[in-house]
Amino acid sequence: MAKFITEFKEFATRGNVVDMAVGVIIGGAFGKIVTSIVDDLLMPLIGQVLGNANFTDLYCVLGGNPVPEGTSLAAAREAGAAVFAYGNFIQNVINFLIIAFCIFMMVKGMNKLNKKKEEAPAPDPEPSAEEKLLTEIRDLLAKK
Repeated sequence: MAKFITEFKEFATRGNVVDMAVGVIIGGAFGKIVTSIVDDLLMPLIGQVLGNANFTDLYCVLGGNPVPEGTSLAAAREAGAAVFAYGNFIQNVINFLIIAFCIFMMVKGMNKLNKKKEEAPAPDPEPSAEEKLLTEIRDLLAKK
């Protein structure tokens, strides 16, 4: 059991695991921001363009209790109807596309920064005092 705990401690304290944990936490927060952008900013605009359509209320009744036309998704579910809620799916696809685009732009920017770092050559190091002295001796011997 002690060996297992030691191995787990080594695994958990590796840099990659910590980096991954930070990425997951930031990704969760980023997902909430994107969801808010989609739900609160983009979808109302798209719904307005499409004639006041609310994507979260787009559904088809598959069976169960019949519901009147124009009933909200929540009311249809509460009435016991089996619904095919494709509006939520459309909204989740849009969320995914926005998150994927943002991550693509972030990775593209990081690659561009890394490429610039690689292109810049490091300056030649200053010769040490010993090297300077040896160079002077070589130059004096060459003159004789």
